[in-house]
Amino acid sequence: MPCRIDPCLALLTLKPPKGSDWAFEIKWDGYRLAVHIEPASVKILTRGGHDWTDRFPAIVAEVPHLPLKTAILDGEAVVLDEKGRTDFGLLQRALGRRPASHEPGEIILYAFDLLYLDGRDLHRLPQRERRRLLEPLLEGRDGAIRLSEEVDGDGETFFRVACDLGLEGIVAKHRARPYRSGKRPEWLKIKCARRDNFAIIGFEPSTVPGAIGRLLLAARKDGSLVYVGGVETGFSQQSSVKLRELLEQIPTKTPAVKISRKNAIFTRPILAAEIEYRAWTEDGKLRHVSFKGLQEIKEDATIYQIDE
Repeated sequence: MPCRIDPCLALLTLKPPKGSDWAFEIKWDGYRLAVHIEPASVKILTRGGHDWTDRFPAIVAEVPHLPLKTAILDGEAVVLDEKGRTDFGLLQRALGRRPASHEPGEIILYAFDLLYLDGRDLHRLPQRERRRLLEPLLEGRDGAIRLSEEVDGDGETFFRVACDLGLEGIVAKHRARPYRSGKRPEWLKIKCARRDNFAIIGFEPSTVPGAIGRLLLAARKDGSLVYVGGVETGFSQQSSVKLRELLEQIPTKTPAVKISRKNAIFTRPILAAEIEYRAWTEDGKLRHVSFKGLQEIKEDATIYQIDE
């Protein structure tokens, strides 16, 4: 069994592909995992190759019930909300050390690919063949390891239904292609709303005392930051006040980008905002934006990169 197989990653596209060569699945909003199963051990690796086995006890406990001896399952660990939708925030809190409404035992792995089975390396097989071998192992199971269901039919219709249900989007996979690591055109993701990280370069005060009216955002382009607009929704008054208190601790007199906005208070670009958005304007600004979270910028890859 390979010690590790770098995951196949889906390319982002705006519309689902057409034709019978494509299979469609729900796009799960969670942590990408590879579950390495051997007779005497189970190892769970993250997309980056880190061993997180001890963080997913329910998934580990489910493995002995599967009808196999050795395998590598490729899938997504998720937590479901009360409507049965994946919620990344709930997953993060379930994996954290602070009290949360969901426990690690509630984390589910939706498996969508099979790379190794009982001594046989499968990643060179076409997707349809890997899927044919995966389905009988997991069909009908409702425990901590489940099958990510595949949908036959029109991709545009499935995408529209997924968005109407409040899901993140769908994934399309070419049935005739092998499993290849990295971003490949044989796997495509189509998002109902896009979600990326942008550097916070300042804010505009709210009419409510002590709160934020608008966060100012930037993306990376050609090695520097460029202004991409702002976000005014997604935070409560309470979280807005706390965010302003945090940003006021990192002020700067020199904006990180060339921008002139009346009443703006500029900050050092060391924090990133996770932003959900629908599209870009022709002049390079975000449309239909909503604030989803905050994180520290630790490396350039944290921030959305604009490619020409």
